Amino acid sequence: MGHLKSKNETRALAQKYGLSVADKPDSQDICFVPDGNYAAVIEKLHPGAAQPGNIVDTQGNILGQHNGVIHYTIGQRRGLGIGGLNKPIYVVKLDVGLKQVVVGPKSMLATRHVHLKEINWLGDEPLTSKTEWNIAAKVRSTRPPKDAILRPVSDSEAIVELIIAEEGVAPGQACVFYDPDSSRVMGGGWIISR
Repeated sequence: MGHLKSKNETRALAQKYGLSVADKPDSQDICFVPDGNYAAVIEKLHPGAAQPGNIVDTQGNILGQHNGVIHYTIGQRRGLGIGGLNKPIYVVKLDVGLKQVVVGPKSMLATRHVHLKEINWLGDEPLTSKTEWNIAAKVRSTRPPKDAILRPVSDSEAIVELIIAEEGVAPGQACVFYDPDSSRVMGGGWIISR
């Protein structure tokens, strides 16, 4: 289906073949989670993620409590429950092991280097045939791809160097690579650190 240009074309094709999903609304939720209980799935994958803990600043000072790191995302500003601070703060790190939500200034969200694993490479040449690839990288689903350099570490790991720093990049998110000239998808991988 990769040759189809839009969801509308996909829906038209589904309707042509009488598929019941032709008129199904877009999902804004995790569709594979039983009963919509995503917290139970994540708790199973990352024990401790739903346990309460502390909200701390980057020096480790306790600013408040939380009901599980599972309920927070890197870059989140609202809903932290720790008002009264004289400057905006953002979630800059989630530490499941210590059960901590670490908050700090917006400047701490920006990164230029992203380490990836489990790369699915779709390029015409092997990933490791070059020491670096000029790509466009998409590290947030809501943002357009940005110029970057992909440096393979192995055939399944790499470092992406973003030319312009990106905010809110977090482990567990996907990074997708595109050919900057043709916009063709060249592959992708999972972010393990920034």
